[in-house]
Amino acid sequence: MTENSIKTSISMAHRLSVAPMMDWSDRHCRYFHRQMTRRAMLYTEMVTAAAILHGPKDRLLDFSAAEHPIALQIGGSDQRELAEATRIAGAWGYDEVNLNVGCPSDRVQSGCFGAVLMERPTLVAECVAAMIAEANVPVTVKCRIGVDEQDPETVLPDFLEKVSGAGVSHFIIHARKAWLKGLSPKENREIPPLNYDLVLRMKAAFPHLTICINGGVTSLTQAKTLLDQGLDGVMLGRAAYHDPASVLVGADALWGDASGVDAFGAVEAMRPYILDHIATGGRLHQITRHMLGLFTGRPGARGWRRVLSERANKPGAGLDVLDAALGELQAAATAA
Repeated sequence: MTENSIKTSISMAHRLSVAPMMDWSDRHCRYFHRQMTRRAMLYTEMVTAAAILHGPKDRLLDFSAAEHPIALQIGGSDQRELAEATRIAGAWGYDEVNLNVGCPSDRVQSGCFGAVLMERPTLVAECVAAMIAEANVPVTVKCRIGVDEQDPETVLPDFLEKVSGAGVSHFIIHARKAWLKGLSPKENREIPPLNYDLVLRMKAAFPHLTICINGGVTSLTQAKTLLDQGLDGVMLGRAAYHDPASVLVGADALWGDASGVDAFGAVEAMRPYILDHIATGGRLHQITRHMLGLFTGRPGARGWRRVLSERANKPGAGLDVLDAALGELQAAATAA
């Protein structure tokens, strides 16, 4: 594959992506998701620039080659730290580095990064310029449409203009405001109303930019509708975690690729990975906790979840537990 074709493939991967989700989208989750879609872009949990500089780099940055295409999301607002973190991460071979300008948690507010940076577009522009100077892959931004009392109609276009002027051409926009005062992070994912129309208008106003949308997308049909309306990509969040088969099995059809596995095939594909993880001292539940929602809505799904929840965290748990959980689905299918 030529360099240009690789770049084209990575760019096309953004037609569908799985969001960075704290405590959820770790390397085991991403490997699991990759069994259902070969094409979608996968994002890491947010890692702060300071953690990359001073923390255990291997633990924070390692991933399996099978996870490509994969993006690293970094949090921070110190230009020097972000630049150095981007340089360090370059050795790991990520396909993209993304700056978090959307997380509304108290922790990121106190550290002056995440959604609070929507109030500081000039600082964001300076940060991404520093990152781009050290990056060997595209630097992108994930943001909100605004925060607190800001008027998104004014704030978002100004933000896009200033940050794109610093060299960013790809934005993932969570189509909700973030209320930094009065709402919890969970409430910020649900209560502020979605404004898809504003994001669509931003794509029309900035046709040269890659504009992807995030927030409230729960089906492939919904994702395709948004793509057909002219957006460059759709990012899935909680739906990809709680009901992965419904949005990831068959997702590669968005690229005209009809191949792929079903939910049971995804389980089978995880077996060698699970064995390797256990052989190196890992625990079964570290992987299977991400698989609990795989059979949501199917007969036996409750038994599947129960067996994995109760037994996967016990010492010595292995593939026998996975087989027992599958047995619950088979028993339910037989009874039906």
